[in-house]
Amino acid sequence: MLALLEKAGAPVLYLASHSGESLREGLWREEDPLLFHLLPWAEAKGIPVVALDEEAHLREEAEAFRQALAQHPLGKPHLERMHAFDQELLQLLKTPLTPEVLGSQAFLDHLGQIYEGYAQAFGEGPATGFRARRMERVAEALRGREGVVVAELLDYLLLAKSFPEALPKAHEPTEKERQRALLDRAWQLGEEDDWTGLLEGLFQIGDPEALYLAAQIYLAAGEWQEALSLMEEVFRMDFQHPGYLPGYVLARFGQLLDLAGERERALRAYRGVLALSWAPEEARAIALAGLRSPFRLP
Repeated sequence: MLALLEKAGAPVLYLASHSGESLREGLWREEDPLLFHLLPWAEAKGIPVVALDEEAHLREEAEAFRQALAQHPLGKPHLERMHAFDQELLQLLKTPLTPEVLGSQAFLDHLGQIYEGYAQAFGEGPATGFRARRMERVAEALRGREGVVVAELLDYLLLAKSFPEALPKAHEPTEKERQRALLDRAWQLGEEDDWTGLLEGLFQIGDPEALYLAAQIYLAAGEWQEALSLMEEVFRMDFQHPGYLPGYVLARFGQLLDLAGERERALRAYRGVLALSWAPEEARAIALAGLRSPFRLP
């Protein structure tokens, strides 16, 4: 995303799927990891960021709709149909999504079939988080403006109809993009991954996020002493960026210190998580559990 934005050289960055309130209050942090990278980039470049979806809160209606169905005695068949649409979308997202694919008519047609089938089955309203209405207003706000627009995938689908000339074009990946892809793969570590290959790549990158993820792999393999050694190294570095990293580093460092029998240091790490102005919910949960009792491997 950053490479595409660099190439576009746009004077303004528009966020189609966020509200001004979401940006001001930091409400995006639990739902949009991209902004941990995008917002500091824009600030460093002096590029203004404008959030356009002033009805973004209506997205919550979609989850409320599902919860209501779950509580209704006749809701199960409808939830199963929703799940089928979810799975079809998930399968599409598992295919390689290069910029030229995202901008192709074949991809937009496939994505449109999934979304329109869902909207026809459940209505374009609470079930969709009023997506069509919200994106009509965003499209109206964008007309006549110059800049780059970043949007959620389904919002992108609807905006593409209004701005067919502004779709992503073919792009040659940079080394930074390859490194980011490897980091993202490590965050989603699975048994089927090449753990040795991931470790080699992470050590080549060598920044705090990469070494934290390498420690995660060692811990997943039961090598907690190696993980602790790496985390000690991370702790001596500046690990403030991306903004989600400090909470995760301190929470995991506390657990590893517990395994090493260093309870006082572990407690300081857990308290450090809770002292941050913001930390991911997962990191806070780890810290709170660690304060109650020392961490032990299952």
